Amino acid sequence: MNRQVAACTTDTSLQSALSDTAAVADLLQRVSVETSPAAADRVESFSDHLAAGTRVYVAALPDTAFERVIATARRLSDEGMVPVPHLPARGIAGPDRLDSVLGGLVAEAGVREVLVIGGGLREPVGAFARTMQMLRTGLFQRHGIGRIGVAGHPEGSPDIDAAGLAGAIAEKNAFADETGIAMHLVTQFCFDHAPVVAWDRAIRRQGNRLPIHIGVAGPATLKSLLSYARLCGIGASARMLRRQGANLAKLGRVSAPDRLIAGLARYRAEDPECGVAQVHFFTFGGLRRSAVWLDAVRRGEIDWRADRNGFTARVEL
Repeated sequence: MNRQVAACTTDTSLQSALSDTAAVADLLQRVSVETSPAAADRVESFSDHLAAGTRVYVAALPDTAFERVIATARRLSDEGMVPVPHLPARGIAGPDRLDSVLGGLVAEAGVREVLVIGGGLREPVGAFARTMQMLRTGLFQRHGIGRIGVAGHPEGSPDIDAAGLAGAIAEKNAFADETGIAMHLVTQFCFDHAPVVAWDRAIRRQGNRLPIHIGVAGPATLKSLLSYARLCGIGASARMLRRQGANLAKLGRVSAPDRLIAGLARYRAEDPECGVAQVHFFTFGGLRRSAVWLDAVRRGEIDWRADRNGFTARVEL
């Protein structure tokens, strides 16, 4: 009898592992990655690491000229990627400048998708203080932009209160309905699935229908991740990182996003109404490291942890 119970338990565990592995592979079937003109300069070839057609977002930081963003988008397009440049509202002087930037992106890099965000500046350089002011210009339709990402905030925002965030998502849903433009929410990178799940459920109740692309920090040292989390104001989900980083000996250890991915994959598998469509990788530890890890996980080359809340990829990072 004991042998039968043990065999049954083993079979159940195996089935559970296979099911969870399939859920992870399904979540990672389509991913996008983030770069910047400066980071792209350090990548010899994107096509060595990413499949053709991968969406690569190009950050437009406050100290980066848009001409560099356009040049990076052109390079990505030439290498078979789909460039998705950031357009920060507070960093664009007005409709004329937006028209010029969109014209350059479309003509020189064949851009058809963008990410529209408020941007890192506290005060606008011109007419746009909010993303909706840019979206309402009609310039995106005029330039043939068919897909637009907008910011989502699972852990809130230091710049906008909860009511303001809810109103912003409602506005974006209405804009998508009015224009027929395919829109989605893209979040800052997270470290814990619980705030994401709570946020998705909350905005669904409020009427959100936009697919969600969850930001994920690719494999990197704990020291690097903590630094980026502080820089970007990542909140509650970074506490687990800080607990790990309390042991200074661990700061040089590479941390992978397996627990976050496992939690999101299981959530998608269990809730068919889940709004999480895919993940968006921030390659803080380098593009090669993220790509190698991602390829191994997609192939199912993983070993589940005893608590079933994460896994180890069978790859050297």
